[in-house]
Amino acid sequence: MRIYEGSPRQDWEEVLRSVGAWADREALKEILFLELDGGFLVQGIASSMGGQWSETGTFSKQMHELTDDQIGDLMGAAAEQRGSASADHPEIGIANFYEQALRIIGKWLDSVNPRDVFFFEQDGSFVVRTFVVAPHGKVGHQLSEFTRDEIVGMIESAPNDRGRAPAPSVDAPSAAGDAPNAAGDAPSAAGGTETES
Repeated sequence: MRIYEGSPRQDWEEVLRSVGAWADREALKEILFLELDGGFLVQGIASSMGGQWSETGTFSKQMHELTDDQIGDLMGAAAEQRGSASADHPEIGIANFYEQALRIIGKWLDSVNPRDVFFFEQDGSFVVRTFVVAPHGKVGHQLSEFTRDEIVGMIESAPNDRGRAPAPSVDAPSAAGDAPNAAGDAPSAAGGTETES
């Protein structure tokens, strides 16, 4: 996942797709993801009723540290399971929601080449914080938001987009974030909104 110590991680699309497939199997919801030096911290809410969410069930917060070696194992397991969709996400109505949503975020992260990643999800929407170093030396954190509708739209269009390079967006900021528009935000190439911090 890293070419050498201290370098940015590589292949976020496959890494996050595998973590998402694992989160789907664990029936987690409202996930939080934090990159660590030797892996990741993933937190989510689990229901006593498995994948079903209702007011009668009990809920518990679960926190898992996934090492880089465990991520490698998850990537292998996820590759073997592809094509065997589980039940639809209970509220969003898409099978393997986290696998697909995190794959989209991972593909976007591959284009940004971040040094540090943190994100959380609520009701299918994601807020992502990255630490980026631009080619011209600008360094800083950047916030990006992907709404539930944007994520669902990108999941639905993904089969048609595979194998094609994404078209550059005229309004998209650079990897470190250009000056925001008058509203303070600039749309990202992935369809979300980015803000410098």
